Amino acid sequence: MAVTIRNVEFMNNPAKFSDVYKFRVTFECLAPLEDDLEWRLIFVSCPGDEALDQELDDCLVGPVPQGVNSFEFEGSAPDPSRIPEEDVLGVSALILTGSYRDQEFVRVGYYQNTEYDNEEMNATPPPKIMFNRLVRDINHKPRVTRFNIKWDVAPATGTVQALGAANSAPVPSADDMDDADGDSKMNGVKP
Repeated sequence: MAVTIRNVEFMNNPAKFSDVYKFRVTFECLAPLEDDLEWRLIFVSCPGDEALDQELDDCLVGPVPQGVNSFEFEGSAPDPSRIPEEDVLGVSALILTGSYRDQEFVRVGYYQNTEYDNEEMNATPPPKIMFNRLVRDINHKPRVTRFNIKWDVAPATGTVQALGAANSAPVPSADDMDDADGDSKMNGVKP
């Protein structure tokens, strides 16, 4: 793996549902890359219907030198009109993907809880959703799935890395980013 995520830090969490997502991604690159890395932020309101997924933003980062790199990313809030009413409150998913040359090499999935900003409204929700009163809270225990892809060169040997299977681990909080390998698999399934 030529690129490893070291940390993802949400800089505005919790936040109002309508606020932009602001976060910093820190990653390590074991060898310089010829092309840009593409990062995408996706909101999943209804896991059973991929057509309702919303790409909130994407960005290109490069050229990427060897070593530890970081960038700040802002993604717009989800479009409420594209979320089924029954899926607005409660748990949804937020996914950060990283790709190189149109090959996804990492997927970081977070659970996001959306609720009203006070106990009374949470206990007795209004008949019509009041988006201006909603707050979101992103769980600090993400799931990371890594995919082996064809990079420019393998860092130590100078040979091209082969395509392979995915593996997944509970990862990035700043405390446990270096201990990120695990046995569980997401197999491309969204959290």
